[in-house]
Amino acid sequence: MQTTTIIYLIGALLFSLAISWLLYFYKSKELRKVDYFLFGLRTISVFLLFLLLVNPVIERQELIKEKPILSVLVDNSLSVKHFKSEKKVTDFVNLIENNSAINNKFDVQFFKFGENITVLDSLSFLENQTNIHQAISRVEALQKNAVSPILLVADGNQTTGNLYPFINTNKNVYPLIIGDTISKSDVKITQVNVNKYSYLKNRFPIEIRVLYDGNKAVKTQFTIQYKGKTIFRKNLTFSPTKAIATISTTIASTEEGVQYYKASVNKIENEENLENNSKSFSVEVLNEQTKILLLTSVLHPDIGAFKKAFETNKQRSVTIANIKEFKGDLADYQLVMLYQPTIDFETAFNSIQKSKANYFVITGNNTNWNFLNEMQPNYRKNPTNQIEEFGAIFNNGFLTFGQKDVSFESFPPINDIFGSINITSKFDALLFQNIAGYKTQTPLLATFENDSQKSAVLFGEGIWKWRATSFINSGSFQDFDEFLSNLVQYLATTKKRERLTLKYDALHPANVPITVNAFYVDKNYKFDARAKLNLKVTNTLTNVSQNIPFSLLNNSFEAILETLPSGDYRFIVSVENQSVRKTGRFKITTYQIEEQFTNANQKELNQLATHTSGKVYYPSESQQVIADLIGDERYITTQKSNTISQELIDWKFILILSILFFTIEWFVRKYIGKI
Repeated sequence: MQTTTIIYLIGALLFSLAISWLLYFYKSKELRKVDYFLFGLRTISVFLLFLLLVNPVIERQELIKEKPILSVLVDNSLSVKHFKSEKKVTDFVNLIENNSAINNKFDVQFFKFGENITVLDSLSFLENQTNIHQAISRVEALQKNAVSPILLVADGNQTTGNLYPFINTNKNVYPLIIGDTISKSDVKITQVNVNKYSYLKNRFPIEIRVLYDGNKAVKTQFTIQYKGKTIFRKNLTFSPTKAIATISTTIASTEEGVQYYKASVNKIENEENLENNSKSFSVEVLNEQTKILLLTSVLHPDIGAFKKAFETNKQRSVTIANIKEFKGDLADYQLVMLYQPTIDFETAFNSIQKSKANYFVITGNNTNWNFLNEMQPNYRKNPTNQIEEFGAIFNNGFLTFGQKDVSFESFPPINDIFGSINITSKFDALLFQNIAGYKTQTPLLATFENDSQKSAVLFGEGIWKWRATSFINSGSFQDFDEFLSNLVQYLATTKKRERLTLKYDALHPANVPITVNAFYVDKNYKFDARAKLNLKVTNTLTNVSQNIPFSLLNNSFEAILETLPSGDYRFIVSVENQSVRKTGRFKITTYQIEEQFTNANQKELNQLATHTSGKVYYPSESQQVIADLIGDERYITTQKSNTISQELIDWKFILILSILFFTIEWFVRKYIGKI
């Protein structure tokens, strides 16, 4: 008990005695025996009340033994089954689980992982993805300050996530390598780069990477097939010093709609794994002729960047005209671009409003904002005399059309006249402004729809630097040109905005969850979270259908399809109690991501063990793993001193006792006539 508590108790006792003495003995002329009895009752009652306030406690020290934690991470992916190693894995897990020496030394915790990590209850070896980096990172976060070696039971083949060999962790990782460790001859397609869209009678580029693993020179043949017919063929030669081949070609778009292609490489001698010898891909072919008019009053590198980006698609043509030469005729164009409008653009704006043409405004240092504020209804800016730089932030919630992040935040800033922007119409922001590292919610690139008229605005000049940076980042203009192509495709179409739009991929590998996103608006074109959307999926070969409801996810709807067999599917998305519906189709290939590997990834598992001061083992060394862990002096049971505070009194009992003494005192005083 602390000294201060003892002082409080002594003070409480003295105070109780003083109060009782004042009540019964101070200036009392006659003392009776009953007064001493009442004095004692009052003293005890008051002291008990003070005892409740002080609430004395005693502290005692308790020694706690804390075992080191052994985290066992078990690969639960299909690749384990592919290597026929299920029994080896389960036998090893059972060995660790039932070993008394390990359990006496360690607090053993079991986890299983595929794409995500969970507590191990049972093993199915049916996970379609492997993320070793995430599994180790999650255990690191869970046991941040604990002495916790990690026993990783895996083949080392990761299909998703960050590279794991040099992961930032203070845990010692001991990989137990499962799967075939003997290197076998294998040739496989590792990567297919292709645009999602092409235009009818156009040729789209494709780049395919083929990897060889073997110790002698081999020859094989690469083909691309369309509807069962070979449309491209190339002979390939590999050797231990030439293990990679990159095939680049172009393919003609001959039919409108989603088209499926299959890239294959022939079997080589003694090759066992043929699952990775082929990959399918899809391209949506659009039948669309687009003419774009770009009006400008200045010469700027942006103009050339726009023209080159748009005209990579042979179905598009860009006409550049000086605004002073423009006569007001827009009949031949699907989109009008207004580069840094000044007062000379009045005729152009009047023609756009008269014909309800779609337009795209790019502002900059030469823009006359007082004029632009009056000529369009969507936004206003209070300009200053200063120039500001704006970086780009990609909006993941942008659903007007499909667009991926092409590393916008790595692009250099663009310039515009500084001033606050006020958006006066409903808009969708594809990019937000980043001002000197501060991420804002002010649009940098936004789209608008007013009835049947579409428009967009880019608040800044210097987009040519974005195209150049994209080339530096990826070695190609493809990503940036596709970004502008998506924008111009949306702006150039004259179709009225649809109330229901879908976002999905047309091609999927086997046993991978398929996500269909939907965006639905009411008749006022406002997102309607009350709507109930349903997805009906039908296998085109068997005609077997299933219905799946959409779930609300932020400001969109999402449906996830799982366990669908390989094949072609068509689907219908409908809105309950509405006539609004959309159709689409997709294909599930027989390709299994987890079956692309021919042997365990010993190299990266060895790097992981070395980086974390661990050690690599094989299933035949199961007993050695146990012996090494038990004998490792880094992992010892520690004692911790824990201070336990315990209350000396039961407050309920003390309160009842105090009330009882006060009651007895009252009745006695009543009886003797002192009340």
